[in-house]
Parts: sequence; structure tokens; C-alpha cells
Amino acid sequence: MVHKIAFQGELGAYSHEACLAARPDHEPMACATFEDVIDAVRSGAAELAMLPVENSTYGRVADIHRLLPQSGLHIVDEAFVRVRIALMAPKGMQLADIHTVRAHLVLIPQCRSFLAEHGITGEAAADSAGAAADIAASADPGVGVLASVLAADTYGLNVLAKDIEDADHNTTRFLIMGRDVDLARRGDTHMITSFVFRVRNIPAALYKAMGGFATNGVNMTKLESYMIDGEFTATQFYADITGHPDDANVKLAMEELRYFTSELSVLGTYPAAFPRS
Repeated sequence: MVHKIAFQGELGAYSHEACLAARPDHEPMACATFEDVIDAVRSGAAELAMLPVENSTYGRVADIHRLLPQSGLHIVDEAFVRVRIALMAPKGMQLADIHTVRAHLVLIPQCRSFLAEHGITGEAAADSAGAAADIAASADPGVGVLASVLAADTYGLNVLAKDIEDADHNTTRFLIMGRDVDLARRGDTHMITSFVFRVRNIPAALYKAMGGFATNGVNMTKLESYMIDGEFTATQFYADITGHPDDANVKLAMEELRYFTSELSVLGTYPAAFPRS
């Protein structure tokens, strides 16, 4: 039986690259939207989902935190992919021939220095890997694509320049999610526990809810807020902590958190991945 891991985007996307690196024994399954990725796992068409949650350059991935609590899936692992941007074009074109590049809107500003140096204009596309597929089929003269080397390999394009991003720390964090909960302690690193919660409508509820983590020595590595259904008064929080739910100090901290929350849902417990491991 072939196990599949679903991702959003076209073959050759950075999410595809994450799938190959983190689950080389699974067949990558391209999906049009994040909702389609989740549905593929829920329906059994795929065993796992690879979902990007944040990037070190442009921040949180839109919509993901809204989708996670209602997905019915559980985090089983995390993965980090260094975003290395390449300029590619159909065979026969040289760097000097390129006057325009197409790419996802977030990639173009990340290569501002290189594009300015070579007099190249950026043109937004819905998807960088999709743009690579399109340019391979059309071979528009003078037009290239910014995407991963994997996209060039996938669509038979020539790489004209590599690692052209301005920041050498550009990294995307992904969550690997499945239908089943896995609370086993595994791997050679510490465990991360992720959860979402809403505080009760009482004064200083968030301050008091966070106090239990400080007094019990639990390291909170991430805390983000986002609105629910567009209401300014309905705020949900996403958090990552270092530790396992069975750890004594984590138990105490979570018990205190529950006292000050109206909703609390643990999304998963999983080993810390490099580079934070």
C-alpha cells in the first residue's frame, strides 16, 4: 500500500520539498487549497497533511490557525525547510535575456536586491511552482520564474541563478498532521505541545492564565492571537510550549490554564525538530 502525504500547491512547491525531506516514504499529493489538504486526510485519501504555519521572513501563514482547531486532525511532527530561491527559465535562455520573473507574491520582495541588480521586474503569480509549470509550457521569451530547484527539476527548466534571496535565514515551519493522536515520547529531542484556547470573560484572564506556565517553569515558545469569525471580541490563542502533557510541571500549568479558559484544545505533542531541537 502506498502511503500519501497531502500538501497545498503544485508539484515543485516548497511544501512538496518539505514532504520529500520529512516523509520520503510517502507519496506527495498536490492539493489546490489548505481545506483540500485537510479533507484528503479526513477522507482517507492521504495519511498525512503537510501544512505551513509560519515563515521567518513574512510571518504567519494566513488562515492556517483558523483551520487547525476545526480540522479534526492532530499534529504528529514538525518540519523546517530553508527557503532557497532560484531563478529558472526554459532551455536556451540566459540570465541576460530575462526581463521579467513570475512568482508567488511573497517571494518577489525576498529577492529585491538580485532583481534590481539585473534590471528584472517581478510579476505576481498565484503559485510559484504553478508559474514554473506554465512557463515550461509556454516558453515566453524573456520571462523566468522564482521558485525552488525542485520546481526546475520537476518541469524541465534551467536554473540560471541559485540562492538569490536577500536573507539567508529564510525558513518555513510546517506541521505534519494525521487523523490519529500520537502522545508517545519519541525522537532524540524534547517534546513540543501545541494547543488553542479562549480565555474567560473576566479581568486579567490572559495574564492569570499565563501565570501557571511561569510559576511551573514551562517554556512557552509561541503565543499568537487571532479573531474568530471576524469579531473583535472573540479572540482565540495559539500556543506552543516545551514539554509533554504528562510532565508534572506541564500538568500543573495546564490545570491552571483550564481554570481561566472557556475553551481549550490540545492539537498535538511531537518532537522538536531542527533548528530548534
